[in-house]
Amino acid sequence: MNYNDIKELISIIDNSKLTNFELSMDNVNVKMSKTGAEFTPVENSNVPQQTVVSQSVQPTTPVMPVVEEETIAEEKVEVSGDIVKSPIVGTFYASTSPGKPPIVSKGDKVSKGDVLCIVEAMKVMNEITSDFDGEILDILVENGQFVEFGEPLFVIG
Repeated sequence: MNYNDIKELISIIDNSKLTNFELSMDNVNVKMSKTGAEFTPVENSNVPQQTVVSQSVQPTTPVMPVVEEETIAEEKVEVSGDIVKSPIVGTFYASTSPGKPPIVSKGDKVSKGDVLCIVEAMKVMNEITSDFDGEILDILVENGQFVEFGEPLFVIG
């Protein structure tokens, strides 16, 4: 992980609804918080001090305004079927490249292991596969939408 990776990670977290984030990777630990409290990066002796970004993320607006909390509460709907959740934080893409048709659509039959979508994280395109056999009952996110770890993406029944 280099300075640019950390800088991009800060940008992604700053633009998300996350309030805390921690990453341990290759002897580098990064911890970020949007609560206004400073965080202290942990580093090993092989990583120069200059490569670790230590700044407090100070959002100019509340992280989650009350209006959004009410909207989120209203959006929670009981669904019947198996839920495929995002295993990573990143940007959801329904197709393999811009202008191409989606990998799967509502009503498509899928098998366990079939690719459903792509989630881009730190410039890496990650194929998200189905853990279930069945039919795509619903696609819960829009193309290009930022998704969080554990966020429901598909309903398969």
